[in-house]
Amino acid sequence: MTTEPEAPANRTPTLTDVAKLAGVSVATASKAINGRGEVRATTRVRVLEAAELLSFAPNALARGLLSGRTGTVGLLTSDLEGRFSIPILMGAEDAFGAGQVSVFLCDARGDAIREKHHVRALLSRRVDGLIVVGSRTDPRPPLAGNLPVPVVYVYAPSANPNDISITVDNVGGGRLAIEHLLACGRRNIAHITGEAGFQAARDRAEGAAAALADAGLRMVGDRPYFGSWDESWGRAAAHMVVERHSEVDAIFCGSDQIARGVLDALRDLGRDVPGAISVIGFDNWEAISADSRPRLTSIDMNLKRLGVVAGQRLFEAIDGAVSSSEEFPGRLVMRESTLPLR
Repeated sequence: MTTEPEAPANRTPTLTDVAKLAGVSVATASKAINGRGEVRATTRVRVLEAAELLSFAPNALARGLLSGRTGTVGLLTSDLEGRFSIPILMGAEDAFGAGQVSVFLCDARGDAIREKHHVRALLSRRVDGLIVVGSRTDPRPPLAGNLPVPVVYVYAPSANPNDISITVDNVGGGRLAIEHLLACGRRNIAHITGEAGFQAARDRAEGAAAALADAGLRMVGDRPYFGSWDESWGRAAAHMVVERHSEVDAIFCGSDQIARGVLDALRDLGRDVPGAISVIGFDNWEAISADSRPRLTSIDMNLKRLGVVAGQRLFEAIDGAVSSSEEFPGRLVMRESTLPLR
């Protein structure tokens, strides 16, 4: 092979790394490594050479899971667009390693009856465990019945505190956003966010208010501006905030979609971003944040990491270990929409 391997920085190489180096899909790399027949001999050799160059080996946990089990896991989601479930699925598959575990992905579409149907179908396939991904961070009812396999809930926690839930620290994320704006020299900060009925909106607003209070400040308007999670609300709310509070010099948005609407409105109003007003979003949805004008600073929820942890905790539960729920912080991804004041 003439292609030089890209050594993963401080992490174990994954099946995705092998596939990229070999120039094949992840599915093809999995088939080649697992000795399945529907791969050309030349392709198999190329994949195996790539795996050797990267010192790739199947995940030890996955090998243990296969011992005496079906080697299948069900992933049940209510996230229609895949905005949350796909990164979590990718992380879980990295934890499973090398295609040794098959994942059945089912979309319940937020319907309890459909969810029960999918659970029955997955159990009939004798899956070794279930990962349940929510579309919002509000606690959800646990899966009904006395299930014969362990379950890990991701993003949306189970309402049963005895269940294993892997979640995002949204309060901490709100605090992180405000602390960044304060570090940029901003003091008149407004918060435009989504529906107040969403736990995520309330938690992010709580963290933002706490960070401002620690700095001896209050939100512009003395409250969060709750609305919807879309660009149209961001545009409307930004017009309202700027017209009522000309002193505003930063806006923390509860989602990247809201933030893009805010950026559009500020451009229409002739307000320079980030010169006059800094704008920060939440989610780090790169389809939006990286293509905004200017590119959007955002809080990343590390969803892929949540998936990795969920996969690891599911393995441990299958092996009989007792795990507890965990909450993970987000991280700041800085782009051009926030810069320090000169």
